[in-house]
Amino acid sequence: MKLKLKLFGKLIFCGLTFMISTFLLFFLSLTGVSQSNQNWVNHEKIDRKVVVERHKIITTATNPKSPAQVGNGEFAFGVDITGLQTFVPFNTLSQWSWHSFQLPEGQRVEDFKGLNLDTHGRMIRYDIQNKEQVELSSWLGGNPHRFNLGRIGFLILKSDGTEATEDDLENTRQEVDMWEGIIYSYFILEGKQVTVKTACHPSLDIIGVSVKSDLIKNGQIKVFIDFPYPDTRAQADYVGDFNKWKAHLSTIEQQNNNSATIARKMDDTKYFVTLAWTSKAHFLSGDTISSQHRFYLDPIQTTEISFTCAFSPGKSNQQFLTPAKVFTESCKAWPEFWKSGAAIDLSQSKDLRWKELERRIVLSQYLMKVNEAGSFPPQESGLVNNGWYGRFHFEMIWWHSVHYALWNRWPIFEKSLHLLSDYLPTSKERAKKQGYTGARWPKCTADVDRDWPHPIHAQLIWQQPHPIYFAELDYRLHPGKETLGKWRDIVFETAGFMADYAYFEKENNRYILGPPIYIVSENTNPETTFNPTFELGYWRFGLRAAQVWRERLGLARDNKWDDVLKKLSPLPQEEGVYITHENIDSMWTKFNFEHPGLVGVYGVLPGDGVDTACFKKTLDKIMATWHFDRTWGWDFPMLAMAAARIGNPELAVDMVLHPYQNFQFDEHGLATGGPFPYFPSNGGLLTAVAMMAAGWDGSVGNAPGFPENGNWVVNYENFNKMP
Repeated sequence: MKLKLKLFGKLIFCGLTFMISTFLLFFLSLTGVSQSNQNWVNHEKIDRKVVVERHKIITTATNPKSPAQVGNGEFAFGVDITGLQTFVPFNTLSQWSWHSFQLPEGQRVEDFKGLNLDTHGRMIRYDIQNKEQVELSSWLGGNPHRFNLGRIGFLILKSDGTEATEDDLENTRQEVDMWEGIIYSYFILEGKQVTVKTACHPSLDIIGVSVKSDLIKNGQIKVFIDFPYPDTRAQADYVGDFNKWKAHLSTIEQQNNNSATIARKMDDTKYFVTLAWTSKAHFLSGDTISSQHRFYLDPIQTTEISFTCAFSPGKSNQQFLTPAKVFTESCKAWPEFWKSGAAIDLSQSKDLRWKELERRIVLSQYLMKVNEAGSFPPQESGLVNNGWYGRFHFEMIWWHSVHYALWNRWPIFEKSLHLLSDYLPTSKERAKKQGYTGARWPKCTADVDRDWPHPIHAQLIWQQPHPIYFAELDYRLHPGKETLGKWRDIVFETAGFMADYAYFEKENNRYILGPPIYIVSENTNPETTFNPTFELGYWRFGLRAAQVWRERLGLARDNKWDDVLKKLSPLPQEEGVYITHENIDSMWTKFNFEHPGLVGVYGVLPGDGVDTACFKKTLDKIMATWHFDRTWGWDFPMLAMAAARIGNPELAVDMVLHPYQNFQFDEHGLATGGPFPYFPSNGGLLTAVAMMAAGWDGSVGNAPGFPENGNWVVNYENFNKMP
């Protein structure tokens, strides 16, 4: 009897299993997920070291536009093929290296008048250059600016005493070990091997260098450090003027057998540089007027010279670190970074493009950690060189840093977010002077909240909701009272300005945005442009999220915000597709270039106010008509995110691998798309890939942004969904 019951139980179990399996297959067929594609997502534990090391950067010559780099986000050091800045004056930049030239005689910052523009019947002052104050306007545009901390290189002599050039070197090879954060450089001169090891301390502005060669003992290799005066150019590949010898001072403040400290003074800016070495060497200063800012480390009877170079804005009492200590700390910190947060492995994919996409992903993570993980938002070109005087653009913070939240590395992003609370008082003052409530955030600024006077900077608005978006990212990761309190004033003051900025058009019973207004694409007339699609969508998102923030805090909804949300103009359409802004003329023939910003409303943003059928047609039309050779680097990740949300993952992959020159990643991972290098391309790529892998609110299934065609096997872990 027991045997019969046991057999009967097995039959029931098998029957239930068959019924459940049949139901699942039927359900999958209804949802469009085929059984053959069920293994296209792989959830094996990722060997992150293998992923990183298969993309080790190996080069054999210097690319004069593209340095290899070591750094920690606050400080970065770019090198040529020798492992230092020997033949190419690459830059040494930091988050604190800001300088200002003297103001024009007799003028003050507070004397700047700007321009008054008619804004719905009110004359409002905007920070725009004016003809009466040309000198002051120009000064405000160029100050403060980032400066180069100094150039460190080798003086390499041939046996006949003449200086060697890169062409004299043989068997040159350089490896950037991203897993350890160390650059290994090798070359041969006149049959003698030279080996160089370069690293940056993970939390201090210090590089460590070790050099081995018989050429050192022969007196053919010395180390030099040279200091330039700050640059007057808005954009500079090699920052600083090495010919203005009399405009600044380089003074040896302290020197002994194993170290020397140089005090630097440039106008009102001071900083200190300390060189410390572990083997016998002479420290020498230049012996001519033209070399008064150049110093040499001359080794004594040795085949190896190791040294550190530390940079600081003030005198440091810290004990000198040895190069070995810098290498050890780098080898500890970088694996910790790679093991933190999210990871993705595409190596099992059949699509031959997998390796290039994975290379871009890995190299972008390294570069963003080196250049864009500091205490200020990064400039467009990170810590490689100066774009726009080294200043950062407030609207581009999204593209530089949102990926850190999605890749589960929020603390890196958070380091720079103090800027919002720091600049809240000045942003409130900016709004008040224009007759608005709340806080109007700047556009292009630096370590002080003083906008660069410019028509676009003064009238751009799509950066205004950013702080609310960032607050939402933080709350999703850290829900609770502490996060609510931290962001409360920033969210409320941001929303207050947004609601007050929207103009109520009585005759149409609606709120409008602009004019005057510069929109995402920056290519329309600000005096006649109004109701841009992206900005309308972002206003809806921002005010909606701000009301939710009030509810989380137990507060009543704000009536003005609700009124604006209820009556805000709909996203403008024409012939069944969205258009860049209301009343635009001949958009698809005259304005189908620059940023296709309207697609960001359902991709970058979750789609407040979007009709998805209309949006799909809009995306199709953009793909058919847009001049992609006249776009910017982050436009392609933006298109990828739009394609993913609309259910076209094939297009999403095509966009993050787009062939146009404005979205390419060189041997070091440095990207095109604006002033080179253009880090919004790297940040945008990482944001899009995170979204394609982890999905977004409301998405279904694994890796919804990758095609289910059997060609992509996506192994990913620890990503966060996008709003």
